[in-house]
Amino acid sequence: MSTTEEHRTPVSLSSVSENDPRMQPAAKNPDRVERWIAILFVLGFVGFIGFGWAYWVDAAPWILGSTVGFAFSFVGIGVVAWGKYLMPKGPFVEERHEMRSTDEERDAFAAAIIQRGGGVIKRRPMLGALLGGGLGIFGIVALFPVLRSLGPLPGKTLTRTDWKKGSYLVLQDGRRVHVDDFKISEVATVFPEGFEETPNGQAVDQTIIIRLDTEDFTTKKGRESWGPAGYVAYSKLCSHLGCPVGLYEQQLQMLVCPCHQSMFDVTVGAQPNFGPAPRPLPQLPLFIDKDGYLRSQSDYLEPVGPGYWERS
Repeated sequence: MSTTEEHRTPVSLSSVSENDPRMQPAAKNPDRVERWIAILFVLGFVGFIGFGWAYWVDAAPWILGSTVGFAFSFVGIGVVAWGKYLMPKGPFVEERHEMRSTDEERDAFAAAIIQRGGGVIKRRPMLGALLGGGLGIFGIVALFPVLRSLGPLPGKTLTRTDWKKGSYLVLQDGRRVHVDDFKISEVATVFPEGFEETPNGQAVDQTIIIRLDTEDFTTKKGRESWGPAGYVAYSKLCSHLGCPVGLYEQQLQMLVCPCHQSMFDVTVGAQPNFGPAPRPLPQLPLFIDKDGYLRSQSDYLEPVGPGYWERS
């Protein structure tokens, strides 16, 4: 048998030496092929980075698809080329056995794979490093959707609004509310001054003010100073699901949620007496300053809106 025919004859991987021609790569110029594969991997990494950037800036879907497709295409081509041109050309054969190999045989085969295959990979450390780096970059980029969907930590946003001690009550147009502006049973939506056009102002800061009397009005024990000149103010966010409670039934003195018809008695601290709302609407403590303008004594003393995981 000639040397060429001998080298084409399949041989067991566990018995071949590292210097056997069968262990040599199929490429005639391995270094050149390695450089091209490295370029493919680098292009793939650029694609992964581009995908991360596109996701972060909320780019168009076609940009997301193009960048991730670009990345996987070049990395995939590089991996296929590595396996085809830089791995041992063989051929190798492993005899089939009808029954399970012995533990010694399995250990020997695994050792041969690790020793021989590891030796081949060690010959191309740059490609191994590039492939590992690319997978690492993709792993980091894959975290972006998780981190972004979680959003920033809520901090105190669930328990605090922009109302604070001394905040002026203003209407949507920014006009401050004066004690003489409202007649009995008139209602309006108010905001803390300076926040009427902000996202928070249009969300958690929204407050509905009602004039129930011309004298100070007490809705609950301990709130004797909260309703000066008959004005009471409640969060406009329903304690059920956060819908805007903007309907006022004058005859019943009830605030009504239009979503699920919860009703709140404004004369007793907006206590719910109908519908699915589980809690009263938080009341904002008010006072009238020396110029006759309505202002808040403080922020709400309890969280506004629906329940969350730390609040039933």
